[in-house]
Amino acid sequence: MVDLIADFLRQYGIYAAIISILINILATIVGVFPTFLITAANIVVFGLWAGTLISFLGESLGAIAAFVLYRKGFRRRAQRILDYYPRAQRLVNLRGREAFDLIFLLRLLPFAPAWVSTFGAAIGKVPLLLFIAASTLGKIPALLMEAYAVYEVTRFQWQGKTVLLILASLLAWDIWKRLRRQEKN
Repeated sequence: MVDLIADFLRQYGIYAAIISILINILATIVGVFPTFLITAANIVVFGLWAGTLISFLGESLGAIAAFVLYRKGFRRRAQRILDYYPRAQRLVNLRGREAFDLIFLLRLLPFAPAWVSTFGAAIGKVPLLLFIAASTLGKIPALLMEAYAVYEVTRFQWQGKTVLLILASLLAWDIWKRLRRQEKN
């Protein structure tokens, strides 16, 4: 799949980066296609740093576009459904620092579906600027870890895979702990 995307991008020459960003935006909005495949193709086509930057731009712009679209399309309907799920409603109605922290932490997970945090924030009470800040800042380390992992996989090194597994496990444990603590309050 990565080779397919990379070959597709190569066909567009100097426009390949723009095409990649647009594909990433679309993938982020739709939320069913794993964007790490696009990141892998970007690294293959553009190199580690340029590929990572192109993926970062695409995913960040995609998250903003998805937030706006989800808010316009799903907010009212989702709020009615959430009346039946008080725990989920508490998470969706977070504001300020708590909302920032949760979005940031969810975006830190490199291979977690971004639509979860985007959808939750969009149907909740999170302002657009707070979402942009938390989502973008959380995506920086996540995308660096993802890009490094993809880069190592393309080079068949076990060290990168081990580091990624340890970091992802620590991040998942931290998020689990924070969610459990918040559930008790």
